[in-house]
Amino acid sequence: MKIWVDADACPVVIKEILYRAAIRTGIETILVANAWLRVPPSPHIRAVQVDKGFDVADNYIVQAVEVSDLVITADIPLAAQVVGKGAHALNPRGEMYTSANIAERLAMRDMMDELRSQGAEIGGPAAFNQADRQKFAAELDRFMARHIVNK
Repeated sequence: MKIWVDADACPVVIKEILYRAAIRTGIETILVANAWLRVPPSPHIRAVQVDKGFDVADNYIVQAVEVSDLVITADIPLAAQVVGKGAHALNPRGEMYTSANIAERLAMRDMMDELRSQGAEIGGPAAFNQADRQKFAAELDRFMARHIVNK
């Protein structure tokens, strides 16, 4: 199992949780971004810089992800592709995307995009907060506990 991180927009606090988890568990964690990233020195953590461009990091992750892997992303289309390949996706607010909920999330995203394109002023997501951070950490721990037990 590997953890892939769609790192361009991933909150710093989430990256820090992932760094600690990678060091604690030895699970390889790869951060993919179109900008250079500094990561802690660890044999379990690495950064991959991809070319700039629309969905370049997403495409890299989709090509590399395997069935048992976990992808950290807030990008719903990327999560849909990952889940479609049989891998797992978790957003930085602690919501696990699954085959049962990803179609609904995509439909909601598309509807919101359509409303925005028609000029509707729709607020974005709430500010990232301590509860989001705790929910993410708890869900990550649950996922890793299930995975490590099932090895």
